[in-house]
Amino acid sequence: MMKKNFQDYLEYNQHFNQSLIQNYLENKLVWSEKSKSLLNHILNAHQIWNARILNQDKYEVWQINADDLLVKINAENFNNSSKILEERDITEIINYKNSIGKRFENSIHEIFFHFINHSTYHRGQIAMLMKENGLEPLNTDYIFYKRF
Repeated sequence: MMKKNFQDYLEYNQHFNQSLIQNYLENKLVWSEKSKSLLNHILNAHQIWNARILNQDKYEVWQINADDLLVKINAENFNNSSKILEERDITEIINYKNSIGKRFENSIHEIFFHFINHSTYHRGQIAMLMKENGLEPLNTDYIFYKRF
């Protein structure tokens, strides 16, 4: 049941990241640099957490990715997380180093909850910045997603 719930949350996360990417690509001239930075940070953080679980190379936390790669990164993040959910025990403990080299350990369940919540937090910041720049903010609330 918990894996099914996390798959649903991953689909929600992927959907609204994709919506934001599309909005950014259509409104680049109006989006602020801070909004662009936060959008990239959302994608980078998700990639970093997947990479920690999968022992892969990690992005930099605040790197700015080429605009034409954003959709691909979002899809790869979703696919890698879905694969982790399918193939791994979500209670498995992952040992990793954070961005400043300090060692930690958390379960896959905790990691997934974190990066989904982290994405939601930053999407809220982007919504505020969009409004400040004269754009209609996207409603990215989970319950709104479930009403589709």
